[in-house]
Amino acid sequence: MNSNTTRPTLEQAIRSFTGGKQVIDGRVKFQISPLVENGNAVPVTVEVDSPMTAENHVRRIALFNEKNPQADVAIFHLGPRAGRAKVSTRIRLATSQAVVALAETSDGGFWSSKANVVVTLAACIEDVSQA
Repeated sequence: MNSNTTRPTLEQAIRSFTGGKQVIDGRVKFQISPLVENGNAVPVTVEVDSPMTAENHVRRIALFNEKNPQADVAIFHLGPRAGRAKVSTRIRLATSQAVVALAETSDGGFWSSKANVVVTLAACIEDVSQA
């Protein structure tokens, strides 16, 4: 990201993902440690309560953060053949911040869960030569 580009806020990134539709708390189980020693590789699991049938399934699961250089961390595309709406990955966190998991369902609904994570050793430092 160059210095002329402004980073979207967490709310703007979520609004872009949802197209401005209402987001409802619930149905999303978000597993992330509230305290991590090192922000370089933070384990995250997101599971969405869904039958994962052709008529009723999760289309996308997304992770967003409050303070990293880029607000959208990951977007996973799913379909009914996935069997279950569950993804696991590791993310980098620049500092202590809020992390949000969102799920888009086949009926066009959006569901979410939010976690606050305290990072004791930051990651994503853009210019270490100035430190």
